[in-house]
Amino acid sequence: MVASAKEIVRSALAVGWLLYASCWYVEAQDAGAAESARYAEQGQAALAQGRYGEAEKAFEKLRELQPGVAEVHANLGLIYFQERKFEEAVPALRRALKLKPGLGKSENLLAMSLAELGQYGEATTGLEKCFHRSLDTEIKRMCGLQLERAYAGVKRDAKAVEVALELNRLYPEDAEILYQTGKIYGNLAFVTVQKLEHAAPESVWKHLAAAEALESQGSYTVAVIEYRQVLALEPDRPGIHYRLGRTLLARSYQVTSAQDVADAAGEFERELQISPSNANAAYELGEIRRKDGKFEEAQKLFEQALQGHADFEEAHLGLASALLSTQKSDLALEQLRQAMEIDSTNEIAWYRLAQVQKALGNVAEQQKAMAEYRRLHDLGTERKYTDPIFSPREATKQGVDPAQ
Repeated sequence: MVASAKEIVRSALAVGWLLYASCWYVEAQDAGAAESARYAEQGQAALAQGRYGEAEKAFEKLRELQPGVAEVHANLGLIYFQERKFEEAVPALRRALKLKPGLGKSENLLAMSLAELGQYGEATTGLEKCFHRSLDTEIKRMCGLQLERAYAGVKRDAKAVEVALELNRLYPEDAEILYQTGKIYGNLAFVTVQKLEHAAPESVWKHLAAAEALESQGSYTVAVIEYRQVLALEPDRPGIHYRLGRTLLARSYQVTSAQDVADAAGEFERELQISPSNANAAYELGEIRRKDGKFEEAQKLFEQALQGHADFEEAHLGLASALLSTQKSDLALEQLRQAMEIDSTNEIAWYRLAQVQKALGNVAEQQKAMAEYRRLHDLGTERKYTDPIFSPREATKQGVDPAQ
């Protein structure tokens, strides 16, 4: 959880935390002024360069000579913090704040040190103040991560999620924040499902939660069982036949099962009887029919999927393929143009465009489209080995058919 040495020291330098030797000639009026200045210079140089062992020795000597100077204790607290000596950092920082209550950075470090020691209840107030008031983006980030952890530690899950959402908003590309906030969301989900299992172990909601979790983990066979438990309790619940069909379809990719594909088609049909507007169910059934060579039926299903969902890229591509297979090349070309307006980097769109241009007799356009397909394919070959089966909208992605 602790930021790198460079990040903390950079922040400390920016706000004038580190001691400079010149100040000792002003504050120290006794015979040890020169010695104090020397240790201050040594400590400052070592701390700025990340040589914490040397900095620690210099400031500990300085503490013996100037025990009443808050900044000495503050810098020792910073050094101990960087060395992960949190048990030593806490008393040093408390002493600094007792001598000079206005040392805001010491307050922040004290709160984070307490959190590192697992003293979440005591750390929370300081972390809240730091996270909500700090203008230093790195310190704010560090306090936010520690506050998220502290809230989770004292079982204030809703507050932890609140901080996680704010961190994601402030630092949307930060890998550590994405990881840590993901853990918070996952923990809340786990705790909530545990409560659900205890409160209603045989409810639709318990089986549905289990099915979705298992499906997300790729445990399709057990997920199928859970989805069927949901349907046994509520046969006409919207969306469940689709989810069951999708899970069967996913399993068919694992074990190459024609029966799973047939069963999936049956589930999509049942879903459309309950919810005719379920675009994904219409699309998946259309794709199954297209692959079976039932192009006219597939066309109707793709058109159904696109009703009210003009941005359904995969449905445009599927419809274009079905239209091309029935020699409706002009109509297929229009579908491909719409798909490319949504995403011009989809290699399958360019491949299908090459097919359509060939059917229309446009040789130059066919070659141009095929060249773009090959370029995009070569760019994305490595990525495609790990692509998921489903697209972001949970629909089976279009691809180059094996026969082609």
